[in-house]
Amino acid sequence: MKKRMLAGMMAFIMAGMLTACGSSSSVSEAAKSGEDKENKTNTGSAEDGNSGSASVVLKLGHIQSESDLWNLGAVKFADRVSELSNGDIKIEIYPNSTLGGDRDMAEGLMMGTVDISLIAGVLSNFDDTISVLEIPYLFRSNEEFEKVIYGDVGKEIAAHVLDTSGIRILNWWERGPRLITSSKPINSVEDMKGLKIRIPEISAMEQVFSAWGAAATTMSWSEVYPSLQQGVIEAQENPIPFFYSGSIYEVNKYIANTNHKYEYVTMAMSDTAYSKLSEEQQKIIMQAAQEATEYENQETKRVTEENLKDMVENQGVTVTDPDISGFIKIADEVAPKYAKSIGQLDLYNKIQETLGR
Repeated sequence: MKKRMLAGMMAFIMAGMLTACGSSSSVSEAAKSGEDKENKTNTGSAEDGNSGSASVVLKLGHIQSESDLWNLGAVKFADRVSELSNGDIKIEIYPNSTLGGDRDMAEGLMMGTVDISLIAGVLSNFDDTISVLEIPYLFRSNEEFEKVIYGDVGKEIAAHVLDTSGIRILNWWERGPRLITSSKPINSVEDMKGLKIRIPEISAMEQVFSAWGAAATTMSWSEVYPSLQQGVIEAQENPIPFFYSGSIYEVNKYIANTNHKYEYVTMAMSDTAYSKLSEEQQKIIMQAAQEATEYENQETKRVTEENLKDMVENQGVTVTDPDISGFIKIADEVAPKYAKSIGQLDLYNKIQETLGR
Protein backbone atom coordinates (compact mmCIF):
# COMPACT_ATOMS: atom_id res chain seq x y z
CA MET A 1 0.00 0.00 0.00
CA LYS A 2 2.75 2.43 0.97
CA LYS A 3 4.62 1.72 -2.29
CA ARG A 4 1.46 2.31 -4.33
CA MET A 5 0.79 5.56 -2.45
CA LEU A 6 4.37 6.71 -2.98
CA ALA A 7 4.30 5.88 -6.68
CA GLY A 8 1.02 7.72 -7.15
CA MET A 9 2.16 10.74 -5.19
CA MET A 10 5.46 10.97 -7.08
CA ALA A 11 3.71 10.63 -10.43
CA PHE A 12 1.19 13.35 -9.53
CA ILE A 13 3.83 15.82 -8.37
CA MET A 14 6.44 15.07 -11.00
CA ALA A 15 4.07 15.05 -14.00
CA GLY A 16 3.76 18.81 -13.83
CA MET A 17 7.53 19.22 -13.65
CA LEU A 18 8.52 17.19 -16.72
CA THR A 19 8.58 20.25 -18.95
CA ALA A 20 10.74 22.25 -16.58
CA CYS A 21 14.00 21.88 -18.48
CA GLY A 22 13.22 22.79 -22.05
CA SER A 23 11.16 25.96 -22.05
CA SER A 24 13.37 28.71 -20.70
CA SER A 25 14.96 30.28 -23.74
CA SER A 26 12.19 32.82 -24.24
CA VAL A 27 12.81 34.15 -20.74
CA SER A 28 16.34 35.02 -21.75
CA GLU A 29 14.90 37.00 -24.62
CA ALA A 30 12.47 38.69 -22.25
CA ALA A 31 15.27 39.71 -19.96
CA LYS A 32 17.22 41.04 -22.91
CA SER A 33 14.28 43.21 -23.76
CA GLY A 34 12.78 44.17 -21.10
CA GLU A 35 18.96 34.74 8.15
CA ASP A 36 22.29 36.93 7.90
CA LYS A 37 25.81 35.72 8.62
CA GLU A 38 28.90 37.88 9.05
CA ASN A 39 31.41 35.33 7.76
CA LYS A 40 31.42 35.66 3.99
CA THR A 41 31.76 32.51 1.93
CA ASN A 42 32.88 32.72 -1.70
CA THR A 43 32.28 29.52 -3.66
CA GLY A 44 32.13 30.95 -7.18
CA SER A 45 34.36 29.56 -9.95
CA ALA A 46 36.77 28.11 -7.46
CA GLU A 47 38.23 25.79 -10.08
CA ASP A 48 38.99 28.52 -12.58
CA GLY A 49 42.69 29.20 -12.75
CA ASN A 50 42.29 32.48 -14.63
CA SER A 51 39.83 34.12 -12.23
CA GLY A 52 42.56 36.18 -10.59
CA SER A 53 43.04 38.11 -13.84
CA ALA A 54 39.34 38.72 -14.45
CA SER A 55 38.54 42.24 -15.66
CA VAL A 56 34.96 41.99 -14.35
CA VAL A 57 34.01 40.65 -10.92
CA LEU A 58 30.31 40.26 -10.08
CA LYS A 59 28.87 39.29 -6.70
CA LEU A 60 25.98 36.83 -6.58
CA GLY A 61 24.12 36.49 -3.29
CA HIS A 62 21.40 34.16 -2.05
CA ILE A 63 19.88 33.05 1.26
CA GLN A 64 20.48 29.30 1.06
CA SER A 65 23.38 27.13 2.26
CA GLU A 66 26.31 25.88 0.19
CA SER A 67 24.68 22.44 -0.15
CA ASP A 68 21.32 23.77 -1.33
CA LEU A 69 20.02 23.43 -4.90
CA TRP A 70 20.22 27.20 -5.30
CA ASN A 71 23.94 27.15 -4.67
CA LEU A 72 24.49 24.25 -7.06
CA GLY A 73 22.83 26.28 -9.80
CA ALA A 74 24.80 29.37 -8.84
CA VAL A 75 28.09 27.46 -9.07
CA LYS A 76 27.06 26.10 -12.48
CA PHE A 77 26.36 29.67 -13.61
CA ALA A 78 29.68 30.96 -12.25
CA ASP A 79 31.65 28.16 -13.88
CA ARG A 80 29.99 28.65 -17.27
CA VAL A 81 30.54 32.42 -17.16
CA SER A 82 34.22 31.84 -16.46
CA GLU A 83 34.52 29.26 -19.25
CA LEU A 84 32.64 31.29 -21.84
CA SER A 85 34.62 34.44 -21.04
CA ASN A 86 37.98 32.64 -20.80
CA GLY A 87 38.30 33.84 -17.23
CA ASP A 88 37.56 37.48 -18.07
CA ILE A 89 34.37 37.53 -15.94
CA LYS A 90 34.39 36.13 -12.42
CA ILE A 91 31.24 35.43 -10.41
CA GLU A 92 31.76 35.45 -6.65
CA ILE A 93 29.03 33.54 -4.81
CA TYR A 94 27.87 34.61 -1.33
CA PRO A 95 25.41 32.07 0.15
CA ASN A 96 23.87 31.96 3.63
CA SER A 97 22.37 35.48 3.44
CA THR A 98 25.89 36.95 3.54
CA LEU A 99 24.72 39.90 1.43
CA GLY A 100 21.45 40.13 3.37
CA GLY A 101 18.02 38.53 3.24
CA ASP A 102 15.81 38.38 0.15
CA ARG A 103 14.44 41.87 0.71
CA ASP A 104 17.91 43.31 1.37
CA MET A 105 19.26 41.85 -1.84
CA ALA A 106 16.27 42.99 -3.89
CA GLU A 107 16.85 46.51 -2.62
CA GLY A 108 20.55 46.09 -3.37
CA LEU A 109 19.76 45.15 -6.96
CA MET A 110 17.65 48.28 -7.34
CA MET A 111 20.37 50.49 -5.86
CA GLY A 112 23.17 48.78 -7.76
CA THR A 113 24.97 47.61 -4.61
CA VAL A 114 24.25 43.92 -5.37
CA ASP A 115 25.08 42.59 -8.84
CA ILE A 116 23.15 39.31 -9.09
CA SER A 117 20.81 37.48 -6.73
CA LEU A 118 18.47 34.52 -6.54
CA ILE A 119 15.18 35.87 -5.20
CA ALA A 120 11.88 34.11 -4.63
CA GLY A 121 8.44 35.58 -3.85
CA VAL A 122 9.69 38.63 -1.95
CA LEU A 123 10.20 40.39 -5.28
CA SER A 124 6.42 40.77 -5.34
CA ASN A 125 6.82 43.40 -2.61
CA PHE A 126 8.53 45.63 -5.15
CA ASP A 127 6.49 45.00 -8.30
CA ASP A 128 2.76 44.34 -8.53
CA THR A 129 3.03 42.31 -11.74
CA ILE A 130 5.08 39.76 -9.80
CA SER A 131 2.44 39.87 -7.05
CA VAL A 132 -0.09 38.31 -9.41
CA LEU A 133 2.14 35.24 -9.75
CA GLU A 134 1.87 34.69 -6.00
CA ILE A 135 -1.87 33.93 -6.07
CA PRO A 136 -2.53 30.33 -4.98
CA TYR A 137 -3.97 28.14 -7.74
CA LEU A 138 -3.27 30.75 -10.40
CA PHE A 139 -1.47 27.82 -12.02
CA ARG A 140 -2.75 24.26 -11.67
CA SER A 141 0.40 22.62 -13.06
CA ASN A 142 4.00 23.41 -13.85
CA GLU A 143 3.06 23.26 -17.52
CA GLU A 144 0.59 26.10 -17.01
CA PHE A 145 3.23 28.11 -15.17
CA GLU A 146 5.71 27.70 -18.02
CA LYS A 147 3.11 28.51 -20.67
CA VAL A 148 2.63 31.90 -19.03
CA ILE A 149 6.08 32.75 -17.76
CA TYR A 150 8.00 31.73 -20.88
CA GLY A 151 5.47 33.30 -23.21
CA ASP A 152 4.32 36.84 -23.99
CA VAL A 153 2.94 37.44 -20.49
CA GLY A 154 6.28 36.51 -18.95
CA LYS A 155 8.08 38.90 -21.28
CA GLU A 156 5.64 41.63 -20.28
CA ILE A 157 6.26 40.99 -16.58
CA ALA A 158 10.06 40.93 -17.01
CA ALA A 159 9.95 44.19 -18.97
CA HIS A 160 7.75 45.82 -16.32
CA VAL A 161 10.09 44.75 -13.51
CA LEU A 162 13.06 46.14 -15.42
CA ASP A 163 11.35 49.46 -16.16
CA THR A 164 10.01 50.05 -12.67
CA SER A 165 12.81 48.70 -10.49
CA GLY A 166 15.96 48.40 -12.55
CA ILE A 167 16.03 44.66 -11.85
CA ARG A 168 16.69 42.49 -14.90
CA ILE A 169 15.25 38.98 -14.71
CA LEU A 170 17.83 36.75 -16.38
CA ASN A 171 15.70 33.62 -16.00
CA TRP A 172 13.22 31.76 -13.80
CA TRP A 173 14.25 28.67 -11.85
CA GLU A 174 11.71 25.99 -10.97
CA ARG A 175 11.21 25.05 -7.31
CA GLY A 176 8.30 22.68 -7.77
CA PRO A 177 4.82 22.83 -6.23
CA ARG A 178 4.20 24.03 -2.69
CA LEU A 179 2.63 21.43 -0.40
CA ILE A 180 1.38 21.66 3.18
CA THR A 181 3.05 19.73 5.99
CA SER A 182 1.13 19.42 9.25
CA SER A 183 0.73 17.60 12.54
CA LYS A 184 -2.62 16.17 11.42
CA PRO A 185 -3.96 14.96 8.07
CA ILE A 186 -5.53 17.42 5.64
CA ASN A 187 -8.11 15.90 3.30
CA SER A 188 -10.17 18.92 2.26
CA VAL A 189 -10.34 22.67 2.63
CA GLU A 190 -12.51 22.10 5.72
CA ASP A 191 -9.41 20.84 7.51
CA MET A 192 -7.79 24.27 7.06
CA LYS A 193 -10.20 25.95 9.46
CA GLY A 194 -8.27 27.23 12.47
CA LEU A 195 -5.05 25.55 11.31
CA LYS A 196 -2.06 27.41 12.74
CA ILE A 197 0.18 27.57 9.69
CA ARG A 198 3.29 29.54 8.82
CA ILE A 199 3.26 31.15 5.37
CA PRO A 200 5.63 33.66 3.76
CA GLU A 201 5.05 37.39 4.04
CA ILE A 202 3.21 37.62 0.71
CA SER A 203 -0.11 39.44 0.59
CA ALA A 204 -1.80 37.22 -2.02
CA MET A 205 -1.07 34.12 0.01
CA GLU A 206 -2.16 35.75 3.25
CA GLN A 207 -5.55 36.64 1.75
CA VAL A 208 -6.21 33.21 0.26
CA PHE A 209 -5.13 31.26 3.34
CA SER A 210 -7.33 33.50 5.46
CA ALA A 211 -10.26 32.80 3.13
CA TRP A 212 -9.62 29.09 3.60
CA GLY A 213 -10.12 29.68 7.32
CA ALA A 214 -6.52 29.10 8.35
CA ALA A 215 -4.90 30.94 11.25
CA ALA A 216 -1.96 31.96 9.08
CA THR A 217 1.10 33.65 10.52
CA THR A 218 4.43 34.83 9.15
CA MET A 219 7.83 34.21 10.72
CA SER A 220 11.41 33.75 9.58
CA TRP A 221 12.30 30.31 8.29
CA SER A 222 14.76 29.77 11.15
CA GLU A 223 11.84 29.96 13.60
CA VAL A 224 9.65 27.39 11.85
CA TYR A 225 11.19 24.14 13.13
CA PRO A 226 11.20 25.12 16.83
CA SER A 227 7.72 26.64 16.49
CA LEU A 228 6.40 23.35 15.09
CA GLN A 229 8.26 21.41 17.76
CA GLN A 230 6.78 23.53 20.55
CA GLY A 231 3.25 23.60 19.11
CA VAL A 232 3.26 27.34 18.42
CA ILE A 233 2.21 26.44 14.88
CA GLU A 234 0.87 23.18 13.45
CA ALA A 235 1.81 23.44 9.81
CA GLN A 236 3.90 25.11 7.14
CA GLU A 237 3.97 25.02 3.35
CA ASN A 238 6.86 24.93 0.89
CA PRO A 239 8.29 22.92 -2.02
CA ILE A 240 9.55 19.48 -1.00
CA PRO A 241 13.33 20.11 -1.27
CA PHE A 242 13.01 23.22 0.87
CA PHE A 243 11.20 21.66 3.82
CA TYR A 244 13.16 18.41 3.49
CA SER A 245 16.46 20.26 3.91
CA GLY A 246 14.98 21.86 7.04
CA SER A 247 14.13 18.40 8.48
CA ILE A 248 10.49 19.42 8.86
CA TYR A 249 9.54 15.74 8.54
CA GLU A 250 10.82 15.28 12.10
CA VAL A 251 8.09 17.52 13.53
CA ASN A 252 5.35 17.25 10.87
CA LYS A 253 4.40 13.71 9.91
CA TYR A 254 1.74 14.58 7.32
CA ILE A 255 2.13 16.01 3.83
CA ALA A 256 -0.97 17.22 1.98
CA ASN A 257 -0.58 17.10 -1.78
CA THR A 258 -2.25 20.48 -2.31
CA ASN A 259 0.04 21.79 -5.08
CA HIS A 260 -1.45 25.20 -4.33
CA LYS A 261 1.35 27.21 -5.88
CA TYR A 262 4.00 26.43 -8.47
CA GLU A 263 7.11 28.03 -7.13
CA TYR A 264 9.94 29.84 -8.85
CA VAL A 265 13.15 31.67 -8.11
CA THR A 266 14.10 34.68 -10.17
CA MET A 267 17.71 34.80 -11.28
CA ALA A 268 17.94 38.57 -11.19
CA MET A 269 20.64 41.09 -12.03
CA SER A 270 21.00 44.76 -11.32
CA ASP A 271 20.58 46.63 -14.59
CA THR A 272 23.28 48.99 -13.33
CA ALA A 273 25.77 46.12 -13.37
CA TYR A 274 24.40 44.64 -16.60
CA SER A 275 24.65 47.94 -18.46
CA LYS A 276 28.35 48.25 -17.61
CA LEU A 277 29.10 45.06 -19.54
CA SER A 278 30.01 44.97 -23.21
CA GLU A 279 27.52 43.44 -25.63
CA GLU A 280 29.64 40.28 -25.81
CA GLN A 281 29.82 40.04 -22.02
CA GLN A 282 26.04 40.46 -21.79
CA LYS A 283 25.59 37.56 -24.22
CA ILE A 284 27.85 35.42 -22.04
CA ILE A 285 25.79 36.23 -18.94
CA MET A 286 22.55 35.36 -20.73
CA GLN A 287 23.90 32.10 -22.16
CA ALA A 288 25.32 31.00 -18.81
CA ALA A 289 22.02 31.89 -17.11
CA GLN A 290 20.13 29.76 -19.61
CA GLU A 291 22.43 26.77 -19.09
CA ALA A 292 22.32 27.14 -15.31
CA THR A 293 18.51 27.27 -15.44
CA GLU A 294 18.29 24.02 -17.40
CA TYR A 295 20.71 22.36 -14.97
CA GLU A 296 18.89 23.69 -11.90
CA ASN A 297 15.47 22.62 -13.13
CA GLN A 298 16.73 19.10 -13.82
CA GLU A 299 18.31 18.85 -10.38
CA THR A 300 15.14 20.15 -8.70
CA LYS A 301 13.10 17.39 -10.33
CA ARG A 302 15.60 14.71 -9.28
CA VAL A 303 15.98 15.93 -5.69
CA THR A 304 12.22 16.36 -5.23
CA GLU A 305 11.74 12.72 -6.19
CA GLU A 306 14.50 11.49 -3.88
CA ASN A 307 13.37 13.60 -0.91
CA LEU A 308 9.75 12.46 -1.16
CA LYS A 309 10.77 8.81 -1.39
CA ASP A 310 12.97 9.09 1.70
CA MET A 311 10.29 10.83 3.78
CA VAL A 312 7.65 8.21 2.98
CA GLU A 313 9.85 5.11 3.16
CA ASN A 314 12.26 6.04 5.95
CA GLN A 315 10.95 9.01 7.96
CA GLY A 316 7.43 7.82 8.81
CA VAL A 317 5.66 10.52 6.81
CA THR A 318 2.09 9.96 5.59
CA VAL A 319 0.88 11.60 2.38
CA THR A 320 -2.72 12.65 1.85
CA ASP A 321 -4.25 13.51 -1.50
CA PRO A 322 -6.93 16.04 -0.55
CA ASP A 323 -9.88 17.08 -2.64
CA ILE A 324 -8.53 20.38 -3.96
CA SER A 325 -11.78 21.52 -5.59
CA GLY A 326 -12.79 23.39 -2.44
CA PHE A 327 -9.36 25.03 -2.22
CA ILE A 328 -9.56 26.16 -5.84
CA LYS A 329 -13.13 27.45 -5.59
CA ILE A 330 -12.29 29.79 -2.72
CA ALA A 331 -8.95 30.87 -4.21
CA ASP A 332 -10.67 31.73 -7.49
CA GLU A 333 -13.11 33.96 -5.62
CA VAL A 334 -10.29 35.86 -3.91
CA ALA A 335 -7.95 36.11 -6.91
CA PRO A 336 -9.68 38.72 -9.13
CA LYS A 337 -10.49 40.90 -6.13
CA TYR A 338 -6.87 40.81 -5.05
CA ALA A 339 -5.62 41.52 -8.58
CA LYS A 340 -7.98 44.49 -8.85
CA SER A 341 -6.83 45.85 -5.48
CA ILE A 342 -3.24 46.07 -6.73
CA GLY A 343 -4.18 47.47 -10.13
CA GLN A 344 -3.37 44.27 -12.03
CA LEU A 345 -6.79 42.93 -13.01
CA ASP A 346 -5.93 43.21 -16.71
CA LEU A 347 -2.80 41.10 -16.20
CA TYR A 348 -4.76 38.54 -14.19
CA ASN A 349 -7.39 38.31 -16.94
CA LYS A 350 -4.67 37.99 -19.57
CA ILE A 351 -3.21 35.03 -17.68
CA GLN A 352 -6.65 33.41 -17.44
CA GLU A 353 -7.12 33.90 -21.18
CA THR A 354 -3.69 32.41 -21.91
CA LEU A 355 -4.65 29.34 -19.88
CA GLY A 356 -8.01 29.03 -21.64
CA ARG A 357 -10.15 29.79 -18.61
